[in-house]
Amino acid sequence: MDVLSAIYQRRSIKAFDPNHKMSDEELQKLLQAAQQAPSSFNLQHTRLIYVKDQTKKKELYDQANQQTQVLEASVVFIVCADMKSWEKNPQRFWEHAPKGVQKFILEMIPPFHHARPYIERDEAIRSGALVSMTLMLAAEEMGYSSCPMIGFDEQKLADCIGLPKDHVIVMMLAVGKKAKEPYPKQDLLPIEEFAKENHF
Repeated sequence: MDVLSAIYQRRSIKAFDPNHKMSDEELQKLLQAAQQAPSSFNLQHTRLIYVKDQTKKKELYDQANQQTQVLEASVVFIVCADMKSWEKNPQRFWEHAPKGVQKFILEMIPPFHHARPYIERDEAIRSGALVSMTLMLAAEEMGYSSCPMIGFDEQKLADCIGLPKDHVIVMMLAVGKKAKEPYPKQDLLPIEEFAKENHF
């Protein structure tokens, strides 16, 4: 499947086949594809918690307003992001870059983030969102369906997965084999309203 086909075909699926199991090889392929998403300064803020165990999924279900896709999906991802990634040895992300590039980037990182908590959070959320979309498109190409989710108790979910204090939850993401076709796709904005040239 080409990328455009995956984009046009992908839908948020609410009903999954609860008996389907994703293989470890498929899961690794999905994780490796998701890791290709871009991030600011290549800081790779995103951390994925994946849950296949039904008992643990029941815990997530209780924190997510009992949305059934949590129980039925083959795997549920909690997409998290490290707001302090910029402080945690960013050199490791640039070891193979030319020395001049390393110096330029590594000198830019601290002043861009320092004393700007809104930037730390925004960059973490952006990184997590990019990983999420990449993961959904990869799942589509692999014959899986997905459902990005909010509607959860953030603090209880954070406690459930042991979220570090300097991380934020971006979304939950259910992936599996769809059990039912979605509703027909709803109307999109006219392209002229969606996109403007040069200014509003």
